[in-house]
Amino acid sequence: MKITGLQTYVCHARMRNWIFVKILTDQPGLHGWGEATLEWHTRAVVGAIEDLAELVVGEDPTRVEHLWQMMYRQHFWHGHGIVRSTAISGIDLALWDIVGKVAGLPCSKLWGGPVRDFIRTYCHLGGGKMEDFYETRADDARRFGELATKAVEDGYTAFKSMAVPPTMPLEGLQPLRTAEAAVAAMRGAVGEAIDIMVDCHARPSPAMGLKFGKALEPYGLYFFEEPCWPECLEGLAMINAALTTPVATGERLTSLDQFRDLFARRGCEVCQLDLTHCGGFTAARRIAALADAHRIALAPHNPQGPVSTAASLEFGFSQPGYIICETVHDDVPWRQDVVQEGFTLERQGRIVRPNLRPGIGIEINEAEVKKHPFQQELPQRVFYQDGSVGDW
Repeated sequence: MKITGLQTYVCHARMRNWIFVKILTDQPGLHGWGEATLEWHTRAVVGAIEDLAELVVGEDPTRVEHLWQMMYRQHFWHGHGIVRSTAISGIDLALWDIVGKVAGLPCSKLWGGPVRDFIRTYCHLGGGKMEDFYETRADDARRFGELATKAVEDGYTAFKSMAVPPTMPLEGLQPLRTAEAAVAAMRGAVGEAIDIMVDCHARPSPAMGLKFGKALEPYGLYFFEEPCWPECLEGLAMINAALTTPVATGERLTSLDQFRDLFARRGCEVCQLDLTHCGGFTAARRIAALADAHRIALAPHNPQGPVSTAASLEFGFSQPGYIICETVHDDVPWRQDVVQEGFTLERQGRIVRPNLRPGIGIEINEAEVKKHPFQQELPQRVFYQDGSVGDW
């Protein structure tokens, strides 16, 4: 069996262009699907996949570890830069999809079989609709309460919000009170039985991240995400040690040694590895084993397209430390038109039952994808009051 080609399909979904990777083989009807979505870097990732194709075309697709090592270690530069690691991830997911189809088994059964009966999911406020999740002003506490209510009405028992405003390296009480009001409105709207997460988007400095974490501690957050830059391991460790609220991070890390350093410093309690950025299933399984050794939970980052979601769920059914899966369901109204999924979603509680199809259990509607060709992603820019550049 040989790989005969790699194809990319770009599907414009407003804030992101989903990049689907299809690996073709010389076996009639046998192919694999992956995803390599990286917002604002679409053309770079597509080019990186084309560059990597010469390493894998003509090779046996079932030698996944061997191919991963070639993609990561050859071409001189190691594959931990975000563009190349994303390209590797998409190819790796598609390779495992092929292996599952060859074996006639879901990928989770290739890795020892399901360790749970279902996976709990959480949503972005507004279902991931850009205007609701990313553009609701942090000082609009009433709107946060309304969106929280809608999430629960949609069946979710957990949701994530961006209730922390951008701040300069040090500010006073006003942004803290703004964040407090938004979180208080959400907690008041849904009660204590619903889990609330707050994503800082790595905007604050360590000092401000700690201030926000302390201010929001009384509201019992499920986790407190990216309270400072991921490169600042000392800052993450300081915040994590000072709070009872678990710190979550890891979505911007792309290599095993980065996760090793994060865990060694106890910079988080929740690891948000991203299957489409960290090196696919092959790398994610190593990261998960390392997280297990430190008793750190897994909650993958997954605001991308439907192949990423299927992969994140398939991975979760094989991992004991996996606690919840991030999902986006309403970013574009035609999301479900581009994919057939093997897993079963129960609307009440928004829990997912295992995929029963081989591989990751999905098929992409290529004709539907072609209805949404590449467009430049919508710009997202942040400036502080004095005109200096902030973090989106």
